[in-house]
Amino acid sequence: MIVDAVSDPAKPGAENEDWFSASSRLVVVLDGATARTDTGCVHGVSWYAAHLGAAISAYAEDVARALPDALSLAIKAVAGEHPSCDLQSAGTPSSAVAILRANGEVVEYLALGDISLVFDCGDRLEVITDDRVEGTAGVERAEADKYPIGSQQKNDAMVRMKHAELAARNMPGGFWVAAADPTVAREALTGAFPLRGLRRCAVLTDGAARLVRMFDLLTWSSLLDLLAESGPAEVVSRVRAIEAKDPEGHRWPRNKRSDDATVVYMTPA
Repeated sequence: MIVDAVSDPAKPGAENEDWFSASSRLVVVLDGATARTDTGCVHGVSWYAAHLGAAISAYAEDVARALPDALSLAIKAVAGEHPSCDLQSAGTPSSAVAILRANGEVVEYLALGDISLVFDCGDRLEVITDDRVEGTAGVERAEADKYPIGSQQKNDAMVRMKHAELAARNMPGGFWVAAADPTVAREALTGAFPLRGLRRCAVLTDGAARLVRMFDLLTWSSLLDLLAESGPAEVVSRVRAIEAKDPEGHRWPRNKRSDDATVVYMTPA
C-alpha cells in the first residue's frame, strides 16, 4: 500500500493523545480517551496510546497471528509496563484501536472503539465504525450538549457524562476499548476485504471524521475524493476551520471545541 498520513493535536503545541504507525502493509491507529476523572495511573493517556500502539505494531507484524491476538498480547504487555499503577481503577487509561494489515490477497481490519475505517471496493463503499459508546450515557450526553464549550456548566456536565461512560466501559451491553484487560480484544470488529478491486481506504479518528459524522458536510465517498485530491492535511485543515467558526458548539454541540485528529489514507501500490 502507498500511505499518506497526518496527526494533529487539538491545540497547537498540546500533547496529542492520538497515535499512529504506518508501513506499506501495516497501519495502526489509536485514539486515547480523554481523562476527566482520576485514572490511578501516573503516566497519562498519551503514554498509554504510544506504548500500546508500538506493542500492537510489533505483534501484528507476524501475519500468522490473528489481529485480535496481537491486540490482546499488546494490552497485556503494556499492563506489565506500569504494574505500580492502579490498573483496576475505573478510569485507567484507555484507547480506541484500529488496525489494517495487508496479508496475501486480502486487507484485514480490526476496530475497537470509535475510529472509522473506510474502504472503496470499486463497486461499493464499506464503512466500519465501532460506535457502541454512543449508546451509553445518553441522558448525561444530552445534558452536556446544552451548555457552551468552556463554561463551568459544560465542564461539570462532562464529568458526570464521563462517570456514566466509565460505568459502561468494557461491560456487556456497554462499549469496548483497550485498557488493562486483554480479553476485550475478542469484542473487536474484525474482517477482511480482497486486495483485488480495492481502490483506496482510510482510517480516521473521531476528531478527523467530524466532517462526516458530526458536521455532515461531506459523505464518506466525497471525503475519500478530498483525500485523493488534496491529502490528509486538507481534511484536518477543513475540520479546524469549521471548529473555529463554532467555538462554543452552538451549531454543532460537542464535548470540546477541537479534538486530536488523525487521518491515514492508503492506495494499492
